[in-house]
Amino acid sequence: MILHCVFCHFQDFAPEAARQAVLEGLRAFSLSLPGVLGFEAGPNRDFEGKSPDYAAGFVIRFGSAAALKAYAVHPEHQRLGGELVALCVGGAAGIVVYDLDLE
Repeated sequence: MILHCVFCHFQDFAPEAARQAVLEGLRAFSLSLPGVLGFEAGPNRDFEGKSPDYAAGFVIRFGSAAALKAYAVHPEHQRLGGELVALCVGGAAGIVVYDLDLE
């Protein structure tokens, strides 16, 4: 299983409605794909004080690396990813992604 973890440093002026809309779009799109086992999103509570700039994030559980690859190249992912990039500080530089390979 691949756990695709995405953390977003949103621009201060990015409207909350736009943030929520893109995350909901990613959720709906992701869950429509074969090989996607789940999607979770939420605010960063940063209990340890290590990531205050990253206001929110999401994780997608993929059954395989092939499912993640199919997601990554899908035109809808490209479109929604562009919307997310536009909301983040420095564009793509304001997004951190980890792909954890879990047994």
